[in-house]
Amino acid sequence: MYTVTGELSHDNASAVAAAGLSAIAAGQSEFDLSAMTKIDSSAVAVLIAWQRQAIERGMQLQFSGYSANLLSLLTLYGLNEQFQLHPSERH
Repeated sequence: MYTVTGELSHDNASAVAAAGLSAIAAGQSEFDLSAMTKIDSSAVAVLIAWQRQAIERGMQLQFSGYSANLLSLLTLYGLNEQFQLHPSERH
């Protein structure tokens, strides 16, 4: 399981995206988002990049520990159905 920690905002989205892409390249498909402290709409772009990479590798990502804020952003953009979100493990 890959754990995403800290903030995910415009300021560090590229670095967070790259770290997640490296995790996917290493075979990680479960992402724990419970240690994220702050997100903005950049998080949506990062999740899309991760999902695209996983699909190219024939993988299905699963996300746990996501915040209500992230779910709201995904819903706002009509993307909440595109991701494997585990509501029982929401943060």
